[in-house]
Order: sequence, then C-alpha cells, then structure tokens
Amino acid sequence: MRTADLTATARIRNAAIELFARDGFQKTNVRAIAAAAGVSAALVIHHFGSKDGLRAVCDEFVLEVLTSRARAAGTSDLLGEYLADPDGYRSQIQYMNRALAEDSPAAQSFVEHIVGEAEAVHQAGVAAGAMRESSDRRALAVLNVLVSLATLTMPPALARALGQDEFGPAVLRRLAVPTLELYTYGLYTDDTALRTATAANEELSQS
Repeated sequence: MRTADLTATARIRNAAIELFARDGFQKTNVRAIAAAAGVSAALVIHHFGSKDGLRAVCDEFVLEVLTSRARAAGTSDLLGEYLADPDGYRSQIQYMNRALAEDSPAAQSFVEHIVGEAEAVHQAGVAAGAMRESSDRRALAVLNVLVSLATLTMPPALARALGQDEFGPAVLRRLAVPTLELYTYGLYTDDTALRTATAANEELSQS
C-alpha cells in the first residue's frame, strides 16, 4: 500500500517506527515524527496522547508483525523469509534491534516469545526421537535464540568475517553445514569439559 493511501494514524505509527529505529526513543521528538508523517504535532498527540503512548503502539505493532510471522513460518525459517524479502521486514527488524539495545518491554516480549518457540521445537524433537534431551531445556532454548539473534543484530560484521559484502544466501550456505555438524555431532571429542562444568555447578549449588 502506498504511503498516501494509509490513514494518518498508520502514517504516524510507521514514521515513528522508522525514527525510533534510526535515532532511538530518547532522541526522537514528536515534531520530527509529525514532519515525517506529513501531519501536525498536535495530531500526533490527539491520536496517541504522548510520545510514550505512541511508542507503546509501535511496540505492539512490531511485536505482532514479527511474532505472527514467526508463528506462520516457524522461528527457524524466519531468517530465511527475512533474507528473501528484506524490505518487508526491514523497519520491524531495525526497530527490534533498537529495542533490544535499549532493553525495552517490546524486546523483552519478543525474546520471551521466540525462546518459548525454541523450547517447544526442542520438546517436539525430543518426543519424536530426532533430538537429544537436555539437562536444562530452557537454557538450551535461550542459547539457540542467542545464536539466531546474532544474525539479525550484527549481520554486516558476520558477513565480512566470511568475506562477503552482505548477509545473504551465500553466507547462509557457508554456515549451513558447519551449523548442522555442530548440532548433530557436537564439538568436543570427549566429555571432559562437560564433566568439569557439571562438577563445578554441583559444587557451587552445595556451597
């Protein structure tokens, strides 16, 4: 839909998402949002009450877009969808990156959602006999999300580390086999490190 076809409320929301993502919440003022949306600052306040009220609407909108797409595609396929249609996700991903950096309520809700999704995927995999059980399913889900979020929050640096100009299909192809090797076979040749860490944790829990 063209920007001109959107309602004033939607234009304000979309402009705020762009500016909050680019400049941060504290550095973005209502006048700048109004100018980007082609409306008056008074109209922004009329529709949203305050900048905080507008941010709450933006948080809810971005969270719904990303989580609904994650539910539809599956968390593991969300990155592939993003790479196939980056413009369709660009503003939401940039907004969430900023939210993660600022530790906003939207970021907390987003992370909680995708951790839950990752935990459910692992539980289903264990039940199907396709995945090994973990001593701590929740922590394992957090670890998997940590890896996934790195591809969204620092893609240029990761791409350059592999000699590519952008984080695209070539980078994903390069990462696919080593990732599956790690998840399928593990990294260490014996359980020395695991036994050491387990013993240390048990000792700390008893002290």
